[in-house]
Amino acid sequence: MNDEGPGIGVIGGSGLYQMEELRGATEHKIDTPFGAPSDALIGGTVGGRRVYFLPRHARGHRLLPHELNHRANIYALRALNVRWIICVTAVGSLQEKYAPRDVLLPSQFYDRTSLRSAHTFFGDGIAAHVSFAEPISANLRNLIAESARSLGVTVHNGGTYVNMDGPAFSTRAESELNRRHGFDVIGMTNLPEAKLAREAEIALATMAMITDYDCWKIEEEPVSAQTVIGHLLANAEMAKKILADVIPRVPLEPNWPEHFALDAALVTDRTLWPSQTVEKLKSILQRFL
Repeated sequence: MNDEGPGIGVIGGSGLYQMEELRGATEHKIDTPFGAPSDALIGGTVGGRRVYFLPRHARGHRLLPHELNHRANIYALRALNVRWIICVTAVGSLQEKYAPRDVLLPSQFYDRTSLRSAHTFFGDGIAAHVSFAEPISANLRNLIAESARSLGVTVHNGGTYVNMDGPAFSTRAESELNRRHGFDVIGMTNLPEAKLAREAEIALATMAMITDYDCWKIEEEPVSAQTVIGHLLANAEMAKKILADVIPRVPLEPNWPEHFALDAALVTDRTLWPSQTVEKLKSILQRFL
């Protein structure tokens, strides 16, 4: 466990591989019981607050969504005493009202992934079932919304993010089905981060940066990596401005409901916890030991 005060993590998505706003930047290579994170974490300060930045797909965008080690990423941040995470992620819009370069702050998720066993820290003798009815920290989400609006950004506070596996984009049939279900945006990475952050007692919220209309909007070109690059770059610059504004406004004390998520989640009696699993999860279970 890091001895510094609670920090704020930023997970950068497509187009956001570094934060020039970090002052006194230092590199942290963290080994976790779950393997290596996507990249070295860059620590520094923004507005006087301790921040750790992690490029989700590695610098240079070298990792596909299904290759991401989400457990290592979140565990590394928790080991550095991060108690809030702001995720920045590129998404496709499933509704006409959400246009490219808008920002949507998800309040809900729908899981269409196939790798759920890799989306929990628990098992190996310690069972836990976190409450996930409200998967996003409303307090953090509202702070981000206020910052975005103050900067003149078109922001939508709330909506459902459907998480697919990827790495291919949706077929038109899949896109139409997701639209009919009433989902708002689609992406490939954020739901596992939210689940694991909840287990690690970290408050998490997401800036979903819209790059395209998926492929349901037939009058538009079908989504491709080339068509979204301009939106990605513009979204990255916008995200940096929002982050610089919101980070100093995050509370100093981790006392939101998400910071106590394990109080009602741990099922296995403490006397039965295997010592090897306790050691593996020490950064997460510290306050129970």
